[in-house]
Amino acid sequence: MNKTSKKVGLKVLALFVFAQFICLPAGAQVNSEMNPQEQMIHRRAVEAAVWGMPIEGTRGLLLAARKDLGADWNDIIYFTKPMESRHGFLTANNQVPYVVASLNTKDGPLVLEVPGASDKAKFFGSLVDVWDYPFTDVGPDGADKGKGGKFLLLPPGYEGEVPEGYLVFRPYSYAVHIALRPVAEPGATMEDQVAYAKTLKVYRLSDAANPPKTNFVDAYPKKWDTLPKYDISFFQDMAATINEEPVLERDLAMMGILSAIGIEKGKPFNPDARTQEILELAIKDAYDYMQDLFVKKAFANYIEGTQWSNFNLSMEQAKAGFPFVTEDRMLIDERTNLYHYATFMPKVLGGGSFYLTSIFDGEGNLFDGESTYKMNVPADTPAGDFWSAIAYSFATHGFIVDSERVGISSINKDSLQINADGSVDLYFAPSAPEGQESNWIPTREAFWIVLRLYGPQEPLFDKSWSLPDVEKIK
Repeated sequence: MNKTSKKVGLKVLALFVFAQFICLPAGAQVNSEMNPQEQMIHRRAVEAAVWGMPIEGTRGLLLAARKDLGADWNDIIYFTKPMESRHGFLTANNQVPYVVASLNTKDGPLVLEVPGASDKAKFFGSLVDVWDYPFTDVGPDGADKGKGGKFLLLPPGYEGEVPEGYLVFRPYSYAVHIALRPVAEPGATMEDQVAYAKTLKVYRLSDAANPPKTNFVDAYPKKWDTLPKYDISFFQDMAATINEEPVLERDLAMMGILSAIGIEKGKPFNPDARTQEILELAIKDAYDYMQDLFVKKAFANYIEGTQWSNFNLSMEQAKAGFPFVTEDRMLIDERTNLYHYATFMPKVLGGGSFYLTSIFDGEGNLFDGESTYKMNVPADTPAGDFWSAIAYSFATHGFIVDSERVGISSINKDSLQINADGSVDLYFAPSAPEGQESNWIPTREAFWIVLRLYGPQEPLFDKSWSLPDVEKIK
């Protein structure tokens, strides 16, 4: 545990726990027919879900890999093409073929061998623990500085010999989750990116002298749904993780809350039928609270006079690498507010891309799935590489399922209709406006928009450039 975490004393955590009992999150609903004991279970279950949101995001990667792909611990899952609507991930992009893996050091230290940047591709991405805490990055902005290296992952409490020649990390959990993007260099192809991704290696430190072949699984042809599930399985996943991972000092007070809903380290989680009913209600109330946070606090206005915002992230937390721990408390709501709709924050925020978000139209209304909206992307959009617009489901924060197209990018500008002034009109609607099929992003359900600017330029930062609101076409 690092120094910052240790400073979060149990006395402060006790005050936090007490505060939670006094003031339930807005949106939590206590059934008036519950007796006092049942109300307590409901109340603590809501708080447990808000606290444990990161677990659901990371554990879902492994469970879905087993269910949908036949993959397991220490397999490298890659995509031969960018993700499509059948791939359920929180706010993923659809421009590059991802590489994802769930590693486990329970049986001893692991080595992740990363290639250096080549003339064809380079990696960008992060390694996180079960709490979605990014403990290192990979690539030019990462620990290897783009030169590649052997990332040695040690189990919690490891006291064995640490050999030289490795980039050594001691994550808080046995489980480590990885998401990397092999980004193409000029002139390289998608095939080059995929071939580069398959040069990764994973093996046990004990096998370093003669590593076995790494197992690769292609996820592109299959449906892979890693999105959080807001039902009883949420608590089942939490219980399994608590049993498998060490309890951190910062979370000891929370273990008391979890015990009240039947989650205790070293014991099976087996709630009776009535408790299951209460937990099902509690997770739905927790989801409602998270959605309320999403609308009210997830984003901060960026372009004055418009609905265009940027992620509402604490600069102090960004500089610290997103531990969501300060000198005197854990940032529970702030953490869940991020990981309710995103995963894999970088350890160090880079300058290679910038995201603009909008969840409201120009009149201040949430986007619905029945109307038609027009978004004008100006010709002078300050993206030195390219821009990309994606519609995400408001309900799941993943791609809209069964959508013919999840987004549109200027990479494919030759296939788009361009206005006389060089701008591009994009249409978000359940069906394509006549003659606008190439510029259409299907919706059919409530959604929100992320405009990614790759290679962002100065007019974006000095705010001399503006982006008009998305208009609802009457």
